[in-house]
Amino acid sequence: MLTVRAPATSANLGSGFDVFGVALERPADVVRVEKAAETTITVTGAGSQYIPEDPRKNTVGAVAEALEAPAHIRIDKGIRPASGLGSSAASAAAAAVGLNELYDRGYTREELVPIAAEGEAVVSGAAHSDNVAPSILGGFTIARHDGVTSVDADIPLVACLPEIVVSTRDARRVVPDGARMEQVVETVGNAATLAVGMARDDPDLVGRGMHDSVVTPARAELIDGYGNVHASAVEAGATGVTISGAGPTVIAACHEGDRGAVASAMLDSFERSGVEARAFKTRIGRGAEMFD
Repeated sequence: MLTVRAPATSANLGSGFDVFGVALERPADVVRVEKAAETTITVTGAGSQYIPEDPRKNTVGAVAEALEAPAHIRIDKGIRPASGLGSSAASAAAAAVGLNELYDRGYTREELVPIAAEGEAVVSGAAHSDNVAPSILGGFTIARHDGVTSVDADIPLVACLPEIVVSTRDARRVVPDGARMEQVVETVGNAATLAVGMARDDPDLVGRGMHDSVVTPARAELIDGYGNVHASAVEAGATGVTISGAGPTVIAACHEGDRGAVASAMLDSFERSGVEARAFKTRIGRGAEMFD
């Protein structure tokens, strides 16, 4: 039996829709895999009552099928489903890394990304890599149709998760069909700024690069109190604030000494909107890790 810890992730980061992602130090899923004649799945932990254990309907079942690696798979969820923190991706990433090792399939971490993404398609309807890539590789990742680029980065972050449910399918339905040319130019500039900031471990550049005028405003309508939370975080010292993945988690970049103040400001702002929330004071972290 092998045990794999796969981290939560934050995708998009505002300007990098369906492309950018980062691994977070916390929270994480823990997945245990053991060889078996056929795949079975057991789920415990955060939101486990909402996660199907039928291998045909669970991300890890799709991964086991793709790798031709049947197993008894036990998932301990540390990442709430429908949180915008890559919950389903973390399980798929952990299963891909663990089953690849258990069955000695010989895939590299980069080669496991599209396999884990097929698992993501089970719940989101499409095989996107922006969450599974950082969960497998760690750091800051840029997912393209022809592969993934990863960069080690060290940026302090606050992830604030409100008690609101926003499904990936709902969040995709509100994405605009197009954008004006000036919005495209602005987004390219912001994405480039963010990428340079990651390479330099510069929270100020990363924060400036998070701004997005295309997708984020539409998704913000699904999150009660988002505008006030954004403003409160910036006032408390955040260098940039945006929606994590499909939401409802709100992610803020900041300097190390400001994480506590930013977390408190975001929690207080959600509370003033009548929404309970919890905050993770975290940073960009490592990818999936195996244990015997």
